[in-house]
Amino acid sequence: MTDVTAEDAPARPGPQGDISPEQVREHLRRRAIFLRELAEARELRRRVTPHRSRRARIHAVLRRRTFRIN
Repeated sequence: MTDVTAEDAPARPGPQGDISPEQVREHLRRRAIFLRELAEARELRRRVTPHRSRRARIHAVLRRRTFRIN
C-alpha cells in the first residue's frame, strides 16, 4: 500500500495559481464586459415586456406583505 503525500500529488494551481497579472486583467476586463451586457439585457427585457415587470412588481409586493411581522 502506497501513501500519497503532498510531494507526490500533482501541483494544482489555486484560484490565482500560475496566471500572470496580464491574464488576471484580461479576465477581469472580460468579466466586466459580460456583467455590463447582462445588465443591459435585463434592462432591455424590462422595457420590452412591461407586463412581466409589472407582474414581478406585484408579486414582490405580495411577498413583502406575506412576510411582514405585525
